[in-house]
Amino acid sequence: MSTQQMRSPTREGVIRAAAKIADLVPMTPLLEVEVNGVTVWCKAESLQPVGAFKIRGAWHRLSDLSAEERARGVVGVSSGNHAQGVAWAAKRLGIPATIVMPADAPQVKLDSTRALGADVVLYDRPGGEDRDAVAQLLVDQRGSTLVHAFADPWVIEGPGSAGLEIAAQLAARGNGAPTRIVCPCGGGGLTAGLALALPEAEIVPVEPEHWDDVCRSLEAGEIVSVTDPKQPTACDALQTPATRPINFAVLKDRVKSGRMVTPAEVRAAQRWAFARLQLVVEPGGAAALAAALAGKVALDGRTVIVLSGGNTDPASFAEVITSPN
Repeated sequence: MSTQQMRSPTREGVIRAAAKIADLVPMTPLLEVEVNGVTVWCKAESLQPVGAFKIRGAWHRLSDLSAEERARGVVGVSSGNHAQGVAWAAKRLGIPATIVMPADAPQVKLDSTRALGADVVLYDRPGGEDRDAVAQLLVDQRGSTLVHAFADPWVIEGPGSAGLEIAAQLAARGNGAPTRIVCPCGGGGLTAGLALALPEAEIVPVEPEHWDDVCRSLEAGEIVSVTDPKQPTACDALQTPATRPINFAVLKDRVKSGRMVTPAEVRAAQRWAFARLQLVVEPGGAAALAAALAGKVALDGRTVIVLSGGNTDPASFAEVITSPN
């Protein structure tokens, strides 16, 4: 990792990222809904051009590369959403991109990443193959820039731009500043970015069952890994074994605790979003909504729930929304 990459993410970086994103894509909608009798707001990041919030960090990172760095290309590591964000930004900027993806990633994410022009290198996630080692080998061989899915200052600052949008959108409606942001959490990039963007708001990360390493790290006061990385989860976007020091340095000072949701709660949230908001939300993208619907997080009129992504295979989604539980 270069010295430049080792810098700490800052709120000033979030503000700069927000200006860059504002010139690139429209604000995603902030939808007013009622959950358990309380008015809340849903930030529909599933409606981004790549179907997820990951476009924010990818664009912030790649657009800051020098001409020499752009010529050497980038390498990303992702189950699919970050992959598409990096591929989209790379295509727009004319940068060669290679993405290390798990062979068991949703086919829609593999197909979309390739369709955006990126080369995809597969690794065996169930078999325990180290994706970071695969990526680092490619970086060393090619002299490329590693664009990590969450442990990168630009990739942390970029998602923070969603927080600044939320504040502006609530203010425009005369509702004041957000009191609480509930967000899906994998490695902690989105959570840390929102914490930097909105220092006065409570930030509540939500992780899937068996993959709640950030929740347990916050409880322990130090980084801990998932107990069994072979546990299956439909929330592939949140399937990270452990957060990293660059993320935890922000989280430990700004985030009190997280929540964990079950597979049934996630499916219920996907069905609710489809029925009430007419949105397709992938399992990981629905985790924060799942916690809200299950009564696992306090709600008030200025609580915002982030719907972080909507990239899911059609057959899998059809099964979820037609299932009774």
